[in-house]
Amino acid sequence: MHEDLLSPKLQLLQTGFPERLVKLPQNAQVAWREAGDASSDFAVVLLHGISSGAASWLDVALQLGDKARVLAWDAPGYGVSTPLASAAPADADYAQALAQSLLALGVRRCLLVGHSLGALMAARLAVTAAPGLVEQLVLISPAGGYGAAAKAEQQAKVREGRLAALAAKGVAGLAAVIDQRLVSSEAPEAVRAWVRWNTARMQPQGYAQAVELLCGSDLAQAQGRLGVPVQVWVGEHDVVTPPAACKAWSELLGAHYGTLAAAGHASPVEQPVEVAHRLASLLNQSYLPNTS
Repeated sequence: MHEDLLSPKLQLLQTGFPERLVKLPQNAQVAWREAGDASSDFAVVLLHGISSGAASWLDVALQLGDKARVLAWDAPGYGVSTPLASAAPADADYAQALAQSLLALGVRRCLLVGHSLGALMAARLAVTAAPGLVEQLVLISPAGGYGAAAKAEQQAKVREGRLAALAAKGVAGLAAVIDQRLVSSEAPEAVRAWVRWNTARMQPQGYAQAVELLCGSDLAQAQGRLGVPVQVWVGEHDVVTPPAACKAWSELLGAHYGTLAAAGHASPVEQPVEVAHRLASLLNQSYLPNTS
């Protein structure tokens, strides 16, 4: 990212969406970024995708921070978050770390948002969490996973391809070109650079574990088990999880479906104002804390 674009963004990150560390069992930790009222037991909880991190939600958090507590994690193995114990963790492992983190943060109710790979983690928590923790689920450009038996051949190809690319190019090499697939052709350089910066912060071990999550999970397992209102949104120019695929997931999960104009896969970075506006609309409906 050019320095003239990087410096203001990083300053905003430091002041408006600072990082805090949450201690978990077995000497593990998870890094979270937070905006809004840190004392609230209700939060908008944001989960990033496989090639990203908590900071990718910066502009969404800045829009929402005056309306609700906003929390975004660096998933286990990302940033300074401790990798999970298993070399091939499942969605349940990420959901457990998420539930432990939210308990430590004092979050008792949340609007849970999962982007891309984060959708698999979010859906698992929504299925397994104590009643009332997840009040509503939003899946943005959800990754469906390759864990279904019918996808065994795809699973092997995806695992081999992603791990080979990591070995050959390293994190820096992946980051250098990631914007070419994650944003629309009209995205400005500032958006592209921020996408690349977030990818460049990945840790190889955490990324490799996330590849295993992608390959071993199946979003269809959440069908009929969510028990909360669900939204599925997708950028109209998304080539990673295209609109047709996301619409199919919305139908399977009984979700409300919507598209995000002028956005590719990384819509929270490319169109943060619209994403925040839609989340705020959900808050306005029924998810603000009861002050009566």
